[in-house]
Amino acid sequence: MAVTHVKRAYKYRFYPTDAQAAELSRTFGCVRKVYNLALTARTEAWSLRQERVNYNATSAMLTAWKRTEELAFLNEVSSVPLQQTLRHLQGAFTNFFAKRAKYPRFKSKKKSRDCAEYTTSAFRYRRGQLTLAKMEQPLDIVWSRPLPEDMNPSTVTVSRDGAGRWFVSMLCDDPGVKPLPALDTAVGIDAGITSLVTLSTGEKITNPKSERQHRERLAKAQRELSRKAKGSKNRAKAQVKVARVHAKIADRRRDFLHKLTTRLVRENQVVVIEDLTVRNMLKNRKLSRAISDASWSELRTMLEYKCAWYGRDLVAIDRWFPSSKLCSACGMIREKLPLNVRTWACDCGAVHDRDVNAARNILAAGLAVAACGDGVRPQRSTPGGRSSAKQEVVPPQRTRAAAQPRG
Repeated sequence: MAVTHVKRAYKYRFYPTDAQAAELSRTFGCVRKVYNLALTARTEAWSLRQERVNYNATSAMLTAWKRTEELAFLNEVSSVPLQQTLRHLQGAFTNFFAKRAKYPRFKSKKKSRDCAEYTTSAFRYRRGQLTLAKMEQPLDIVWSRPLPEDMNPSTVTVSRDGAGRWFVSMLCDDPGVKPLPALDTAVGIDAGITSLVTLSTGEKITNPKSERQHRERLAKAQRELSRKAKGSKNRAKAQVKVARVHAKIADRRRDFLHKLTTRLVRENQVVVIEDLTVRNMLKNRKLSRAISDASWSELRTMLEYKCAWYGRDLVAIDRWFPSSKLCSACGMIREKLPLNVRTWACDCGAVHDRDVNAARNILAAGLAVAACGDGVRPQRSTPGGRSSAKQEVVPPQRTRAAAQPRG
């Protein structure tokens, strides 16, 4: 599948001056205030008058708010991030009415992510230097990787995480993202906890368990936080320490998943996965922590957009497909297979490793779809209206296993 004009974000860390940090902090607060005011106005308009308020109406409200004495401080920051947050709110309502998301929530000063988005009219990018509106000096960016030549950002998003780190994300049209040469290889992937993924080739990739490696350090930081008085400066410092541990865990996990998914996409033309309902699986109190640490949802998300970028096929088989119970040699299905059984023998004489057998069955089901399209469900659409690069398949019918239960 040919992919042209891919929008790609390049994210870098930067170190603002005191004046820049103060300006950005004011901008974050104004963005949050405008978002909450617009959400309140739209909610009241519907609940009291059954009236739908769109982006144009909230934009006019913003102009009126700036003229009031109470909200005159909104004029002190760039108007572009304020307009962009109204567009984001409009997108949130669009997703809500399309039943793709829940009702928009208010932004909290303590819990919400600090960020502001600038369009081309509010920043200047020249010779590797980025200058934002209302600022005289360019940002001190750490160029961990060079921005491709002849690429100009269409939007710039500045953010600050809970650990106090500042980031700038530049969205560009990247012509370098092109489909890779076609291959004749395919792989089935069985997600797990001990082994993060087991491939149909028999290879098992160990779960790095990033959260477990930092569990003691995280627990110590959280204990210190619990002993600090609420509202004190020491508590704020302790919160930053906890956030830094969480950031380190997330960074290590994301780095590992990027390397793994890039390798799988480069080495295989067809990638077959299970359509797991991670949200429901997290209700298992014994496994929820390990499942969260494995981050299967992020793994799937990365595979989806990388397959779309590089012309690969991603197939997601039905969540009820009995991949573990099904014998990949003869097609018989076991009646029961508890989780503690990692190896089992079939009546046909085949001895299976539970995870490897599941990966092989997942691959077989996916190849059946790629070959004849049997059992293919309609492709799910992305919020932008375009179909995603994956297919979903219901379990193939096996003659000898038709009367057996799924599992």
